[in-house]
Amino acid sequence: MVRYRVLFTADLQNLTKLQPAGGVESPAFAYYFKMKCGNCGEPAKKEISVLSNVKLSDSRNAPNLVMKCKFCERRGSMTVVTTDVGKPLTEELSALGESAPLMELDCKGFDPVDLVFGYGWKAESIAGTKFKDIDLSDGEFAEYDEMGNCPVAIYNFCATFEVLMSEYREWRLARSIRIQKWHLEWEARAKANKKEYGVHSYFPCPQRSTAVLLFMIVWNDKRVFLWI
Repeated sequence: MVRYRVLFTADLQNLTKLQPAGGVESPAFAYYFKMKCGNCGEPAKKEISVLSNVKLSDSRNAPNLVMKCKFCERRGSMTVVTTDVGKPLTEELSALGESAPLMELDCKGFDPVDLVFGYGWKAESIAGTKFKDIDLSDGEFAEYDEMGNCPVAIYNFCATFEVLMSEYREWRLARSIRIQKWHLEWEARAKANKKEYGVHSYFPCPQRSTAVLLFMIVWNDKRVFLWI
């Protein structure tokens, strides 16, 4: 499984707080993704619609979408996370050329390629005028703000995907936590028994996967080995 952060950016002219009409955490907003198979790389022929409030079962960890590659027949799933993740795109971020986070995706077997934008976005002008139901199907928007007496526009609207965590990185992080935990346990045990405790060492394990390490502890002049 790979977790992605979806970032979006645009060139804003006299506009700020660009976001979905119901807000960045709107559960009813439909997102359309272009996906590809993580096994054979075959792209899906159609955009896939996903709503964060629609799950395939009542389970807390149930995905929002399950799909199957038509080429290699591999199955995959995707879960959308919007709570405490998304932020509106402000004029300040746009001026700096930076992106705003929109959501996070937990993908298994498939990877996102693009996010297709459409109808149902909102923004505010620098004068405070609210623009609702903005259509970004063409990647741009242009209007005139009568209150602020100035043109407003959105150009170069696009999304990018940042990898936050993969299964391998997640495994390495969990292993590091285990090593630190064992280190503290042996240190506490040594203090309690008034015995010597040496610095642990790591060795590659030829009998197992190259990622597996041998954890050696010097305990009162004796060596204790643990597989990790």
